[in-house]
Amino acid sequence: MSSRPALGRTPIALVAPSVVGLLLLLLPLVALLVRAPWSTFVERVRDPEILDALRLSLVTSTVSTFLCLVLGVPLAWLLARTTFRGMGLVRALVSVPLVLPPVVGGVALLMAFGRRGVVGQWLDQSLGVTVPFTTTAVVLAQTFVAMPFLVMSVEGALRTADPRYDEVAATLGARRLVTFFRVTLPLAGPGIAAGAALAWARALGEFGATITFAGSVPGVTRTMPLQIYNAMQADTDTAIMLSVILLAISVAVLVALRSSWTGRAWARRDGLDTP
Repeated sequence: MSSRPALGRTPIALVAPSVVGLLLLLLPLVALLVRAPWSTFVERVRDPEILDALRLSLVTSTVSTFLCLVLGVPLAWLLARTTFRGMGLVRALVSVPLVLPPVVGGVALLMAFGRRGVVGQWLDQSLGVTVPFTTTAVVLAQTFVAMPFLVMSVEGALRTADPRYDEVAATLGARRLVTFFRVTLPLAGPGIAAGAALAWARALGEFGATITFAGSVPGVTRTMPLQIYNAMQADTDTAIMLSVILLAISVAVLVALRSSWTGRAWARRDGLDTP
């Protein structure tokens, strides 16, 4: 480990806790890989119940990410490019799902969309639509917990994007909505992609709000995290194998993001990253 000569040697008092922290992060993952039932891996993956859980997780996390994009990008733009009374409160509310216990999020969703909930009661009595314990409930739970990741990423990207391009478009007669789609969004494109990837990964791993609001019905609401929880009760090897699959997907997302960020960093260094 190197440091700038002017600052002297790296203090061992900082290196030691860093190494311990890194080991604390790596050790559980290494243990997971060591304990995985590799000899029966393919056979276990072919289990129809596992394939259903994997399919449901991929579909619902993709749909929830799409909802995050449709709802979260305009919200991020409002927070980054406008000023209004109560902005601090809105920003705090956007961040609430990040610190809220997932089970509490599921209870809150039940109070909102349950059959006796604020909105759910009206949906049930007026339209005959029941949301809890359906695949729609899974999507809502995933969107609730994943939205802050997208909003915060996109807001950060919009704040770093040069607003003068928007001003030039306005002076040329472009309306603000046209500027948003044709100037602002392309400038924030990498940030939106990164936020969408993080939101998708968070939705894929959602557990607490989902089991509280949507339950665990095979083929309907039982996603991969719920399948892992069920497998832990009877077959630890299957639970480990499912965990390895989710770990592989998460690592793939992070590698893709890392490649994107690294590519942009190299492009900036070479003067190629021009809007």
